Amino acid sequence: MEKEEKANEKDLVIDVGANDVTIALLENHRLVELNKEQHDGRRYSVGDVYLGRVKKLLPSLNAAFVDIGDEKEAFVHYLDLGLNFRAFDRFVKGLTPNCDAKRLFSTISIKDPLEKVGKIENVLEQGQMIPVQIVKEPISTKGSRLTAEISLAGRNLVLLPFAEKVSVSQKISSKEEKRRLENLMDSILPKNYGVIIRTAAEGKNAAILDAELASLIKKWEGCWKNIAKSKSIQLLFTEYSKTTTILRDLLNDSFSSIDVNDENVFEEVRSYIATIAPEQEKIVKLYKGGQPIFDHFDITRQIKSSFGKVVPIRQGAYLVIEHTEAMHVIDVNSGTRSKNKQQEQNAFDVNTYAADEIARQLRLRDMGGIVIVDFIDMDNNEHKNMLFKHMQTLLANDRAKHNILPLTKFGLMQITRQRVRPAIEINTTEVCPACKGTGKISSTIVLDESIERQLAYYVQERGVRKLNLKVNPVLEAYLTKGFFNIRRKWMKKYRCDLTITPVSEFYITQAEWFDAKGEKLD
Repeated sequence: MEKEEKANEKDLVIDVGANDVTIALLENHRLVELNKEQHDGRRYSVGDVYLGRVKKLLPSLNAAFVDIGDEKEAFVHYLDLGLNFRAFDRFVKGLTPNCDAKRLFSTISIKDPLEKVGKIENVLEQGQMIPVQIVKEPISTKGSRLTAEISLAGRNLVLLPFAEKVSVSQKISSKEEKRRLENLMDSILPKNYGVIIRTAAEGKNAAILDAELASLIKKWEGCWKNIAKSKSIQLLFTEYSKTTTILRDLLNDSFSSIDVNDENVFEEVRSYIATIAPEQEKIVKLYKGGQPIFDHFDITRQIKSSFGKVVPIRQGAYLVIEHTEAMHVIDVNSGTRSKNKQQEQNAFDVNTYAADEIARQLRLRDMGGIVIVDFIDMDNNEHKNMLFKHMQTLLANDRAKHNILPLTKFGLMQITRQRVRPAIEINTTEVCPACKGTGKISSTIVLDESIERQLAYYVQERGVRKLNLKVNPVLEAYLTKGFFNIRRKWMKKYRCDLTITPVSEFYITQAEWFDAKGEKLD
């Protein structure tokens, strides 16, 4: 039982900088998600609700461009207006500084829904003010994707203004629990409000759900004054900060710790957890160490080694990840991995390792749209089916909507993954000290891993057992410091004789290999 809990262990590490907050999610101390929240003034995030102005109708697309204050015009399709758009429209038009907003909201009829197949020009007109919510952030040359079906997400509930319905998460399997939650919501929901009951609500008592419902309604009603005061383009309300949004969606019993390096954010997180899960308040810790928080938890190294174009897997295999406007392409390479006598089994093993890393990379970089994976060719259909099912299992816990197709006869796997914000890209290269900035080298933080891969290649593939490694004196000191140093570990691991020679003329990351005769190795 303890092993099972350990396998699901999650840690959240929050690094608060001068201009941004970076949130790292670790599973068993391995980085699986990285999120950044910028402090750069106005930003457009999924979940934010605006009062926008219809800029232009596009009858041929049955859609409209909407101005929400961004340089790029946002886009809303007729099907995203929602069945109860007319109720929202009447409410916005009827709000004035002197009216009774609560009475107006509760008396608006929602009995005349939009036609499922209709024309945008019959519903909207140029210059019309409409409430909209961002469902997809601006990506590349495209503006935000919008919906007029406003929803407010909480830990246990999702509030739906102008929707008199109660829906329960399909993941709640108990019919008795579903009935209890439905009856509870029916008894406390005010008129013209609907709600979606999330999986986290299972087993929660009435007081907790009632308090959360009241909080969501207060947030929705809090924007009415601004609409009444000014029918102009404006932000009505925003989602919680990305930190608390991640906590809201991910926090469960398997979280073991949440570490924060800023006192204000620490208090914000602790206060939020005290509200949604009081029993877990103790897992929030304020980090006061001397070194940067990401260095302390070995996150910096993982970022540098995981966001490059080439991503090492294990035993010499690696991925090459390319990003184009239309899709992401991932190529699987066996590299210097020892060739198995049975090529088919070797290909299957490498592909399985690659699938593990690809599933992690999809979440880590938040890749969206079309992803094409070029696996190593396999002839065995059973192996192909096993790889397909393995990938399905790996992505089962991915929060983004996705679809996976079986391998084609060319060994390609097609994956589509919900894209709501641009993929995370981090520059993992640094200026080369040897050429004064005219070229680039791999990051120094993973240099020892790169050297070890070279050593493994010479010993395992080339059969060289006695080697001399020439490096800069600084790197030599790093590899030989202490009795149980890196050099000794490598010699024991690869059963070889390794000498490390310092050369003062070498630049800091330069490394050259020589055999027992002093001849340089390729």
